[in-house]
Amino acid sequence: MKSYDNLVEALQGLKKQGYTEDFNLKENCLECSKGKYKIFHNEFEIDKTFRFEDDTSSPEGSSILYAISSDKFNIKGTMVNSYGIYSDDIADEMLDKLNFSD
Repeated sequence: MKSYDNLVEALQGLKKQGYTEDFNLKENCLECSKGKYKIFHNEFEIDKTFRFEDDTSSPEGSSILYAISSDKFNIKGTMVNSYGIYSDDIADEMLDKLNFSD
């Protein structure tokens, strides 16, 4: 996958690659299509992650973009979260799945 200079460019590029769903993080699943799909940790893959920081490098300006696919539901999409995701109240399985390293 290509690398991107900023979040907007990455979202636009991934959309062109078929990542059209907008995933929302729930306690024990990802949700999309206004709740139509609830996708659990064993039903999706993180295809790529991208880190972005604003010019000040403050935690508030830092984000992670996940490119996500689910073969089970035949969908691809993105999810954006701040670096503070790990302080959210989510299940351990979701934390493990969303934890990444370069």
